[in-house]
Amino acid sequence: MNPPLILDGKAIAANVLNTCRAEAAALTKAGITPGLAVVLVGDNPASQVYVAAKTRTCAELGLLSRQIKLPANTTQQELLAIVRQLNADPAIHGILIQSPPPPHIDEAAIIRAIDPRKDVDGFHPQNVAKLVLEDPSGFVPCTPAGCLKLLEVAGIPTAGAEAVVIGRSMIVGKPLAMLLVSKQANATVTIAHSRSQDLPAICRRADILIAAVGRPEIVKAEWIKPGAVVIDVGINRIADPGKKSGYRLIGDVAYAEVAPRCAAITPVPGGVGPMTIAMLMQNTIQAARQLGG
Repeated sequence: MNPPLILDGKAIAANVLNTCRAEAAALTKAGITPGLAVVLVGDNPASQVYVAAKTRTCAELGLLSRQIKLPANTTQQELLAIVRQLNADPAIHGILIQSPPPPHIDEAAIIRAIDPRKDVDGFHPQNVAKLVLEDPSGFVPCTPAGCLKLLEVAGIPTAGAEAVVIGRSMIVGKPLAMLLVSKQANATVTIAHSRSQDLPAICRRADILIAAVGRPEIVKAEWIKPGAVVIDVGINRIADPGKKSGYRLIGDVAYAEVAPRCAAITPVPGGVGPMTIAMLMQNTIQAARQLGG
């Protein structure tokens, strides 16, 4: 087989962000500066990195960015009060509560409290319903949207393809399955998970395999149909004393052994990760356009 096509999320995300920059400038000229508020409860190191990246990207694109850092002992009621303030703030078009919050916070209740018109994560029940109904006014969760964009830009056909999604979370697995089975993509979709019988056999049927389970290198070479496209959503931190950070990032796919069997594959890092932030910016601009000044 020929070497696989490496789906470069950094390059594709850069193109998305260039479009976002132009759209944000046009909105700002019309008197509407897209605004994103990111709320971080506690001091989770990974969350701090993600929030900093989102804030930095907003600045690069000319978006208004508001970062709200709260102590880990913030109560449910205190967090709900902040959400209500942001819902009422006309300068804020997108609200994101960085996940996961501390265990005492009811994350589902917080998501439901966000104005669905500002739910740029796409997790509010109204936006979930719009995704199923293929209503373009809703917000698609950022990571699934990024996966589909990678396939689209790379020219990988989805119509008629057999797609297998490993993982059934509301953040990635379920919404990604809805996107793939939609009239836009027209794939035939199987959702697999930890209770699926003979998971390797299910994966071997896939023309397009998406791994989103959060288990380091669970997907092995023998799980892959020769010539398949593999999208690795997993971002797992593995201790590595040789790194300055003390860790390295690996995906849910055993990249070195899987890549030679693929027609195309995403690396970790540098694959799906950059797309997630790019699609968040796209959703924020959509929210600003829909809400107006």
